[in-house]
Amino acid sequence: MALVAGLALATALWSAVQAINAQARASYDRAEQALNQGNRPSLVAPGGALTVADYVALRRQGWQVSPVLEGRLSLAGQDIDLMGIDVLTSPVFGEVSSPESEDADGSFLISMLTGSGGVLVHPDTAARLAHLDTGFVLHASQMVPPGQAIADISVASRLLQVPDRLTRLILTEEPRPDEARLTGLPSHIVLEQKTVTADPGALTESFHLNLTAFGFLAFVVGLFIVQGTIGLAMEQRRGLFRTLRCLGVPLRHLLLTLLAEITVIALASSFIGLILGYFLAIALMPNVAATLSDLYGAQVDTGLSLRPVWILSGLAMTLLGAGLASAHSFHSLWKLPILQAPSTRARGQQVRRSFTGWALAGLALILLGSVLLATLGGLVGGFAFLGGVMLGAALLLPFCLWKLLRLGQSLSKSPLVHWLWADARAQLPGVSLALMALMLALATNIGVGSMVSSFRLTFTGWLDQRLASELYITAEGDAQGAQIQHWLEAQGIRVLPIRYHDMPRSTGRLRLYGVVDDTTYRDNWPMLERQPEVWDRVALGNGLLVSEQLARRDGLRLGAHLELPEGWPTEVLGIYSDYGNPHGQAILALPELLRNAPRTPNLRFGLRLDSEQVPDLMNNLRDRFELPRENMIRQHEIKAHSLAVFNQTFLVTDALKLLTLGVASFAIFTSLITLWTQRLPQLGPIWAMGVSRGTLAVMDILRSLILAGLTCLVALPLGLVLSWTLLVVINTEAFGWRLPVHLFPLDWLGLVALSLFAALLAALLPAWRLFRLHPSELLKVFASER
Repeated sequence: MALVAGLALATALWSAVQAINAQARASYDRAEQALNQGNRPSLVAPGGALTVADYVALRRQGWQVSPVLEGRLSLAGQDIDLMGIDVLTSPVFGEVSSPESEDADGSFLISMLTGSGGVLVHPDTAARLAHLDTGFVLHASQMVPPGQAIADISVASRLLQVPDRLTRLILTEEPRPDEARLTGLPSHIVLEQKTVTADPGALTESFHLNLTAFGFLAFVVGLFIVQGTIGLAMEQRRGLFRTLRCLGVPLRHLLLTLLAEITVIALASSFIGLILGYFLAIALMPNVAATLSDLYGAQVDTGLSLRPVWILSGLAMTLLGAGLASAHSFHSLWKLPILQAPSTRARGQQVRRSFTGWALAGLALILLGSVLLATLGGLVGGFAFLGGVMLGAALLLPFCLWKLLRLGQSLSKSPLVHWLWADARAQLPGVSLALMALMLALATNIGVGSMVSSFRLTFTGWLDQRLASELYITAEGDAQGAQIQHWLEAQGIRVLPIRYHDMPRSTGRLRLYGVVDDTTYRDNWPMLERQPEVWDRVALGNGLLVSEQLARRDGLRLGAHLELPEGWPTEVLGIYSDYGNPHGQAILALPELLRNAPRTPNLRFGLRLDSEQVPDLMNNLRDRFELPRENMIRQHEIKAHSLAVFNQTFLVTDALKLLTLGVASFAIFTSLITLWTQRLPQLGPIWAMGVSRGTLAVMDILRSLILAGLTCLVALPLGLVLSWTLLVVINTEAFGWRLPVHLFPLDWLGLVALSLFAALLAALLPAWRLFRLHPSELLKVFASER
């Protein structure tokens, strides 16, 4: 049962992670395939937006182009990336219109163009919007990525309220126009060979790598159960093996039989694990989708499909893991003399001789990981360092515990206490693998917990700086925005326009924000590095500020120049933190933004006023401008939503942490249960000398707590190393920002207490069995050859 449980748990955690990764990558591939036709050479206006007049003029000149309008549509708090296309000429439409939506009589195409218009969305998106009065007809297509929508450009321009603006013009003619024809383009329009879009698969690779590492760690922890159980099972059957060998059974036949046995058990366990992993993945998939959307802007399906990739991966990992876990036991059986009696001590002597070798191998792995971190750097070097340190620490653990137990034994005065320490040393070989699992699980919980808590502490402080305005409003259109701004300024309210222009670049989308010169930014903006008089120089148009992600991605330092079209300020005057944003961002003076991109929308504003005045102002805005309630958000509402998104982001991590710790606790339980019958020869003489069964039961619990407590002592520094690596190395490479390292001793104490409680629960059943054991069972010890 322990063997099946260990293999099934290991397979379940591994296959769940692989199923989630496979589902996400399938969504990325479908999105790339669906929009690949639209990712052709295009005509764009780098300094501003294209207009319908530009499109008409180019068509009259003979250019074969198809217009595209892109923007974000907000419906009842749900943001959708809307792409408007000409359904009659765009190469995108044929790729995303699903077969079930096509009609021989063309009714589907007519529904897209007539009446209120139709919008193509993913079925998941359609389900979320089904209860809303959207003002258009929803059509579901699996070929549209989740969180996106495609409509005819006439419908999209109406929904986005930009009737005269275009994003780009897809070039549909072949071959590529020659240089002579390109020179005839208007001066503000250029040919872009390929639309620059961030590849979601590349953006999220670090997240999936983290998830895979977590799944592999959980798989390894589960294998510790398997290896410990196989080793103890082989020890329990040593007498049977000896009898079979004496009767003439060849060792080769015995090993082949055992190999067939473990293979059958592994196959049965793998199917159980795959079923558990499937349901676990279903439970975790919505949170994973939310994480990918919030951190990277990548949309994935929340459903789960059975895919051969993760099913075969689970089967292969189970068989491979069972083989690796049983290899040492099979080797020991091959080398052990035929007449060797079944004895925990005999097995323990072999293992103890290996402790020093394990420790040396552990030190070598830690050294190798450190060298790889120093030479390779980045995500690869960081994960190599983590792997080397964690596996090396696991191999060092038995040696360290052996020395600590020996020290405790030498310091004890009472004979019974002296025997307690000695007994713990005697049982260490049988529970060492379970203790390794506990140490890895505890260190992971400490490291990942410290990372998440550091992130939360930094994030909340950052929100207080960034969200300084008491009220944020969004107008229904540019004209209304100008009216609201004029009226607010007449009321003596400080208005901070939130205006930005998106610019495609080779390293991903760049969002340029224009800000007014206000003390809100001077006093609150979270700067990491700055030049002297930075805000004065920004206000004069002498440079700009860049986000930490953009600075790291482009290798920018103070005084460097950002690559922008001619006319934009480019000198980097400061670098600021921008947590949670997967794209690059820069800030410059609002006049400079409007000079280079005059058609920048004027819809959003931050308002500075006394908090007590906010309710009255919201009522006035609603009455005077008929501004909907959802277009007015108070500061605390945005912070609450941001923190809710943050907590949602790490739900998967928290679940995997608890599962890993639970598997490690189960490993201790199975080790103690399987060691039960092996312990009677050691307990019988102690009982015969006058120590009661109740005292022995209490000491059995104390032994488990001592081993778990010493393991926690070793796990704490390992968890801190893991936390440092995640925050300083992995997080910086994966997300583009570096977080300060904070320490949370109370959280560590809670985890240690939880680990000790798990060890206590694991020891209760063996201790209860010992307390209820009939004296005749202990007397049999002296009547047998043990």
